[in-house]
Amino acid sequence: MVRSALDQVALELSSIKKSFGGVHALQDVTFTINKGEVVGLLGDNGAGKSTLVKCISGVHAPDGGDIKVNGKSVYISSPEDARSAGIETVFQDLAMIPEFDIVQNLFLNREIKHKNPILRWLGWLDTKTMTKRARKSLNRLNTRIPSYSEQIHNLSGGQRQAIAIARAVNWGADIVIMDEPTAALGVEQSAQVNDLIKVISSQGVAVLLISHNMQHVVETCDRAVVLYQGSSVADVAVPDVTKEDLVALITGAKKIAA
Repeated sequence: MVRSALDQVALELSSIKKSFGGVHALQDVTFTINKGEVVGLLGDNGAGKSTLVKCISGVHAPDGGDIKVNGKSVYISSPEDARSAGIETVFQDLAMIPEFDIVQNLFLNREIKHKNPILRWLGWLDTKTMTKRARKSLNRLNTRIPSYSEQIHNLSGGQRQAIAIARAVNWGADIVIMDEPTAALGVEQSAQVNDLIKVISSQGVAVLLISHNMQHVVETCDRAVVLYQGSSVADVAVPDVTKEDLVALITGAKKIAA
């Protein structure tokens, strides 16, 4: 993979902690992601992956530790905070409205009002500008879409993922978090999503990929960070390990200093 800014840290997590009552979901999570890098976040069920993603994306505020974006500490206590910091998350359910078309979903809750002040006051939207920007965003991802007026429920799983990724990148995200993007997809559509990840990372976007699919990780990621019982226990270059090594790290059968 071509990387143009691997020496520039996009996201830095230091000693992130999060508890729910007496349960320590995250105890000491520390790692970085560079611009243009794809990092796999791995771990068994209950390892803390979902909690960590929610802390980074603003669903939960961490109890301790430091989050830095492009070298600056940020406090994230809401999804709005995360987006303002340049972090976008593509959740597994994609958070789209099936009955809405592509343009409506790309600009969901971020619609562009009409330039005419009277029409703007009446609530009219600038659909021409939104369609133009939608086309530009999807062309950036080399994605083929039959029609921008097509409703989401008529698209394939791979096309829906493309819309979700385009929506994230469309808002100038420096960091995109992807939660199991190929979990419900077939081989061909999974390959399309892999290509999309490579495209946005080649454009300098840092990608944090949560996946249980070791083949997907090996094919897509530069590095892998492993969580075990709420702590980061390994940070390895993917070309230096096998799928079996990654599984052993996930289960705790093998340990590498993070």
